[in-house]
Amino acid sequence: MMTSKERLLITIENKKPDYVPCCFMIFTALAKKCKHQFEFIERQLKLGLDVKVELPELPFRFHPEVEIKEWKEINEKENSIFLHKEYITPKGILNTVVRKTSDWPYGDSIPIFNDYLTVRSKKFLIEKEQDLESLRFLFAEPTNEDIVNFREKSNQLKKFASKKGLLISGGWRSGTPEKCAPEKGINRDGGMMGADALLWLCGVENAIFLAMDKPEMIGEILKIISEWNIKRMQIYLEEGIDLLIKRAWYEGIEFWSPIFYRKYIFPILKKEIEIVHQAGTKFGYIITSGGMPLLDDFLELGIDVLIGIDPKMGNWDFKKLKEKLTGKICLWGGVNGPLTIERGAKKEVMKEVSYAILEIGREGGFILSPVDNVTNETENTWENINTLIKVWGKTRGIYAK
Repeated sequence: MMTSKERLLITIENKKPDYVPCCFMIFTALAKKCKHQFEFIERQLKLGLDVKVELPELPFRFHPEVEIKEWKEINEKENSIFLHKEYITPKGILNTVVRKTSDWPYGDSIPIFNDYLTVRSKKFLIEKEQDLESLRFLFAEPTNEDIVNFREKSNQLKKFASKKGLLISGGWRSGTPEKCAPEKGINRDGGMMGADALLWLCGVENAIFLAMDKPEMIGEILKIISEWNIKRMQIYLEEGIDLLIKRAWYEGIEFWSPIFYRKYIFPILKKEIEIVHQAGTKFGYIITSGGMPLLDDFLELGIDVLIGIDPKMGNWDFKKLKEKLTGKICLWGGVNGPLTIERGAKKEVMKEVSYAILEIGREGGFILSPVDNVTNETENTWENINTLIKVWGKTRGIYAK
């Protein structure tokens, strides 16, 4: 028997391990039941799953000269509460306005990065080119104290991972216990990112229009984000992690044309991947939709594993993926989370798991997981999780046959 770490690394290298691994990319339904990350890992191991030990995210810091002001206003005509936030920087003021809805989880505060912003913001932070000089002050390096604290927490997790034979990842952290409860803060959604941060800063529609009218401006924002990424990336890589993960939910062709991707996203990503590979670390790219027209780009970039391959959402063509990427890029996913695991029937789960393992995983280079998360805690959800694990247990040993 291989250790879980050996199994996952061999799979990411597109070789055949002792059996097909199953590692949930995000497992919020279980994380919410756990008091801390160590319990979360242990409970996954008891289920028989392969587990990645995720190092902490580095705190997000603004430049020390940035001053922040927050206030709220009640609009009686619209029967709404509007939250305001200003970032006063040495180069100017950035401000944002958000409509506070009943499901807003951050009190009277506005986080800088979060999906809640995209549909509730009345005004986004970045609107014009003059804002970019101020934006740079919102992407400061971690402090020495941040790094020391990060090292201490990482050392505990690394010792635990070594004892258990588990893979260590960094760069992006899923919904582990400390992140499951809504929290006030500037980095509720964080980690290594590119266009995800861009859409939170500019808004989806605004960013798409700017990409057509002022593509150089969008390219410059992506460079600012990447410069910040690389400084943080180096800290993760110094820990000797096995896998660095970058979130890219919003880098698919639903938002950007392949031409825009190749001109503005590709060069930045290429540089980041080269840095990761120079450290002897694997690179994981979370893109759950809009990736099919970019397969040649993914191959040229040298991505090691595509995380988030969904059979029902995202327009992934599994047959073409297999033809194009077998032996070259590892695939992570294969089962739909919200439709199949949370709402589907047992037969659907059995069908998707069997197909994913026997058809996609037969040549190696495949990690089974619901995509992209399991959040519901209903009886049906847990029954389907157990079904997934049982079917995986029966079919995962295809390499021995």
